Amino acid sequence: MKQTEHQFEKRIEKSVSLEYLLYLPPNYQPKGMWPLVLFLHGMGQRGDDLNLIKKHGIPKIVEKQDYPFVAVSPQCPSESRWTMELDALHALIVDVVKSYAIDRSRIYLTGLSLGGFGAWHLAEAYPHLFAAIIPICGGTRLMIGFPERIKVLKDTPIWAFHGAKDDVVPLKNSQDLVDVLIQHGGNIKFTIYPDAGHDSWTRTYENPDVIAWLMTQKRQLG
Repeated sequence: MKQTEHQFEKRIEKSVSLEYLLYLPPNYQPKGMWPLVLFLHGMGQRGDDLNLIKKHGIPKIVEKQDYPFVAVSPQCPSESRWTMELDALHALIVDVVKSYAIDRSRIYLTGLSLGGFGAWHLAEAYPHLFAAIIPICGGTRLMIGFPERIKVLKDTPIWAFHGAKDDVVPLKNSQDLVDVLIQHGGNIKFTIYPDAGHDSWTRTYENPDVIAWLMTQKRQLG
């Protein structure tokens, strides 16, 4: 019997859900235009207890002092990874932008460890969404086309961080991506802490120069 040609078409809807922490600056006004920072936590903060997220990164520093941005810090389900939640993360950003006074030219992304992987992959999946990203001790998973696919971010300002002595996520995970971006003329900065192990995030998020750099980045809206 000969093969015959057919076409299949079906609309598939997907439901997504994420719990998250929301930080609004004290002087937030609905009529203003505020930068948005999306923070992705590490492996140890997965689950259903949002207080865990406050242990590191953006949720930790905004508990100590005020910052001039809106911050959204979702929690990854305990049996999942951020690379499996890209649709949910994108939908969350869209919802926050609709619900709050967000400057769409100043949407930023950062994450550490598991969240560093998530940051690279989310930015690669939506390369025209973020004004800048700060991935810390992250990398990309062994998927077809990586690390070369990261070249789509060559025009996105990126400041990556990693500890030279990291024995959890080896330095090479970040270095391979940075090398691809350099080869393609990317707008990339890479800070290696020579004495740091896996925790290369504490000093990064507590460095006012890093936050200041992030806040100066702006994306041209097409």
